[in-house]
Amino acid sequence: MAFNGTLVVAGQGKGVVVATAGATQIGRISGMLAEVETLTSPLLRQMSLFAQWITLLILLCAGLLLVYGYFVQHQDFEELFMIVVGLSVAAIPEGLPATLTITLAVGVQTMARRHAIVRRLPAIETLGALTVICTDKTGTLTRNEMMAATTVTAGGTYNVNGTGYDPEGLVTQGDVPKVVSDHPVLSNLLRTAILCNDSNLIETGSDWTVQGDPMEGALLVMAQKALINRKDVREAWQRLDSIPFDAGHRYIASLDKSSDHENLIAVKGAPEQLLDICNSQSDAEGNVSALEAAFWQEQIALVASKGQRVLAFAHKLVPKTKQSLAAEDLSDELVFLGLVGLIDPPRPEAVAAVAECRSAGIKVKMITGDHAATASAIAALVGLDNSQNVLTGGEIEALDDAMLTQEVKLTNVFARTSPEHKLRLVIALQSTGEIVGMTGDGVNDAPALKRADAGIAMGRKGSEATKEAADLVLSDDKFTSIAAAVREGRTVYDNLKKVIGWTLPTSGGEAAAIIAALLIGVTLPISAVQILWVNLITAGTLGIALAFERSEDDTMNRPPRPLNEPIISKGLAWHIVLVSFLFLCGVYRIFNYAMDRGYSIEMARTLCVNTRVVMEIFHLFIIRNIYSTSLTWEAIRGTKVIWICVTVVALGQFAFTYLPPFHCYSIRVRFQLLTA
Repeated sequence: MAFNGTLVVAGQGKGVVVATAGATQIGRISGMLAEVETLTSPLLRQMSLFAQWITLLILLCAGLLLVYGYFVQHQDFEELFMIVVGLSVAAIPEGLPATLTITLAVGVQTMARRHAIVRRLPAIETLGALTVICTDKTGTLTRNEMMAATTVTAGGTYNVNGTGYDPEGLVTQGDVPKVVSDHPVLSNLLRTAILCNDSNLIETGSDWTVQGDPMEGALLVMAQKALINRKDVREAWQRLDSIPFDAGHRYIASLDKSSDHENLIAVKGAPEQLLDICNSQSDAEGNVSALEAAFWQEQIALVASKGQRVLAFAHKLVPKTKQSLAAEDLSDELVFLGLVGLIDPPRPEAVAAVAECRSAGIKVKMITGDHAATASAIAALVGLDNSQNVLTGGEIEALDDAMLTQEVKLTNVFARTSPEHKLRLVIALQSTGEIVGMTGDGVNDAPALKRADAGIAMGRKGSEATKEAADLVLSDDKFTSIAAAVREGRTVYDNLKKVIGWTLPTSGGEAAAIIAALLIGVTLPISAVQILWVNLITAGTLGIALAFERSEDDTMNRPPRPLNEPIISKGLAWHIVLVSFLFLCGVYRIFNYAMDRGYSIEMARTLCVNTRVVMEIFHLFIIRNIYSTSLTWEAIRGTKVIWICVTVVALGQFAFTYLPPFHCYSIRVRFQLLTA
């Protein structure tokens, strides 16, 4: 069996799904991939800006305090320098980068359990920020279990009954079973469907599966139901050459020879494309007549309106001397045979997942290579808005970038699209401020996946090129896994905000205590070494506990966050300032209380350290309720991880306070601490 294209293994679903792509197409896609710009994720942009501002703020405060203390208060420079160093240590949230990484890693683990494999860590949070999901139809929103349901020839319309890949069933016209041998044009169509086909039916016990493309497998099942033995046909005809599928010409052709007949060119592909290259058709008796294009256009629309994917078939007899096949061989004398409508029912869980995404404020758009009517029918079944408004690839080509930007806002269904169309659609959506997730499985989807904010590849039927370009790979190829990934992405972002909302007041309170001491001219309530200890024992435990928080109940009922929203919102900034002030007040209240009671400076500072840790533990339970204005029982109850971390911190504080290796206080001071 000869091929003049490149064979691409695209994964496996029911058997092994194999797709062919011409060398020209591969080269074009490779060129597009090289030119596509990869965008930085929203989280990385926000964190980069956050790091710049906090670094500038800390350096500015440290410099001003150093100048103020030395030139205004005339303090000793060495002592003042150590105070400023303590301020920097206190203000810098050194545990934040590690905690953020752990939070993302926890999200990776959770997504893997939901059949979503993350290839790039920041992509987790990007999923939670999606405002648009562009999805393929076949296998993602539908079952990818094709079944031929309708056949249309010049002799009439035939129905194909049965279920799945089981070849038990009949070909009927109305309710009357038909013998295919009595219908020459139907017989020729089914022969073409078998010859221009690289799949096989495999019987495993009582089950039938397809080795190869599900659509081609459904054609073999249809032929079997019509009592045409595919093995006999393939033994009678030997493959000489073929033209693989290419998005540019949208058909597949084969050249076969037989010892008894002339050689035969068999072609199947998109109906519009075959109508363009055919100039004649086969009538009911198998004779050649003039092509009635208007009739076939009407039949295509009728079959597609039922939600069926429409394929067209044609053939051509050539001399036995013909041993190779080229596109030019299809330019004349190609005879149009008819149409086959294949149904691929929507996944019930996909309908629920689309509804969940819509409730989360995420727009779902279908981009498919199918006929416009088919795409519209399936879109209506899965619950897409405005499913009747379909934009085709030809219409996309007729629009300039500005006009396309306006159209993508109003359209949710795109049909007959090519790789270039998909890439233009993603860029157009991004130009309107959308955060775009793009799904795909074939090589031609790779450029759009690379350009999208979150590229999502199919793990079972996806090509290696697609997986390489993607940020996320779905091991089950289901749209429900995308919705679950969005939920987890939002949870990760919520947890990141909780971590930041807990960490910055901790650092801010410590820095405020040092700044206040320096400005007022009083003794530091906490030493630099003690600040390091607090950061070590709490940031390394309590902050990490927030990485394991569960999803909020309303996670998928909130709209996506605005694209330009800073990671520290106004509400969170007010929370940080307020809690930092409360920490400052609490520490100085305990410090003054201890000094008024006549305790030593070591005793007072130890009390301040323990007070800070207790306040941070209390704040941990508060920040768990980041979207609520009150402390709920759910927040107080906590999680297993939180209580483990609180226990570790409590044991660490007991060790820090009472065990000799952790301090150099005298026995008298330790006795006072025990009896105070």
